[in-house]
Amino acid sequence: MVKTKNAFKSTKKYSLDEVKEILTKKIIEEQAIIEESHDWEDLPELVFKSNKANVISLFSGAGGLDLGVELAGLDSVIGREKVDHAYKTKEDFDDIREKGIFHHVYANDFFKEALESYKLNFNDNVYTHQNDIRKIKDFPSGDIVLGGFPCPGFSEAGPRLVDDPRNFLYIHFIRCLIDTKPKFFIAENVKGMLTLGNGEVFQQIKQDFEAAGYSVYHKLVNSRDFGVPQLRERVFLIGVREDINFKYEFPNPTHGDDLFSKPYVTLKDAIGDLENCPGEYFTGSYSSIFMSRNRKKSWDEQSFTIQASGRQAPIHPGGLPMKKVDRNKWVFPDGEDNNRRLSIKEIARIQTFPDWFKFSRGNTNISLNGQLNKVYKQIGNAVPVELARSIAKPIADWFNNNNNKES
Repeated sequence: MVKTKNAFKSTKKYSLDEVKEILTKKIIEEQAIIEESHDWEDLPELVFKSNKANVISLFSGAGGLDLGVELAGLDSVIGREKVDHAYKTKEDFDDIREKGIFHHVYANDFFKEALESYKLNFNDNVYTHQNDIRKIKDFPSGDIVLGGFPCPGFSEAGPRLVDDPRNFLYIHFIRCLIDTKPKFFIAENVKGMLTLGNGEVFQQIKQDFEAAGYSVYHKLVNSRDFGVPQLRERVFLIGVREDINFKYEFPNPTHGDDLFSKPYVTLKDAIGDLENCPGEYFTGSYSSIFMSRNRKKSWDEQSFTIQASGRQAPIHPGGLPMKKVDRNKWVFPDGEDNNRRLSIKEIARIQTFPDWFKFSRGNTNISLNGQLNKVYKQIGNAVPVELARSIAKPIADWFNNNNNKES
């Protein structure tokens, strides 16, 4: 792939030495942006709680990772059974939220509607900051920093661009760690991060996090192994400040095919009750690219990965399976009219958001598809709530056992 005004070379043509050179150059460029920026925005006085683990959220989106962490903190204190019982309605959940370990202080993202959604679903004291992270001079201090930094150049679903500028926004996550020294951090990204540039990109990222003063643990996990009705592989990086005597261990899968696990959650389990009342969904024709492979799972399977796009949403499992008729061509044997994309409510369930979680549509003067697409984007970009809950539980237990007294 030849470099053009808006594109970059494919990584498969790069040697390891070339990758290293590119990474070094891009990191220097990103640091220069920080130093040269003059439009800093002062933050208002934030609400911290001395008896809680204060949470700072970067690239927060609508808050899937944040909600999962909050649930883990409640599980650690009052037990999962009581949490799940209250979690069925927002009113009941709000009644127990103060009992948890974590307190949301600050959330930053550039996506206006995602931050509006965040504000609708978390405590009233949290400050939602819509701004380019590169223009934040001073990050607020907290006990734990969360974030799924952007990943367009990492994804295996699109161009593999080692020098995509968006690959280097993680530097600002690290800048926050260096400035504020939280006890822990949780970062999440796509599977492709592990292999981009023959693995050199990931090694650089991990080393940069370690250089900030953290022991860093990483693992590729599949969401379906933790009760999420979706095939979604993601990389987690967990950071433990180097002065804290704690070795993070990733949780064992809770779901699977073996006798000792709970059975995988299926589409029937998750959205079967919505078949006749799915709510709104993205409409329109299907492109030849969309129809180049199977987009439909059966009721007894897990969904394909939920994408950040209404047009790319998987097909509802009802009706006949898709049929392959050519090398890169699939069709609906029962016709397009009998097949639809998964609805907003369905994909939120598949991402394990509770039904009461509200999503902002933003400008209602645009088309319905345009409004819905903003919600699909928020949900598809999110970390599945139940996956985040499992990943965060060992850290929640540490805070509970240490009473959040260590500095």
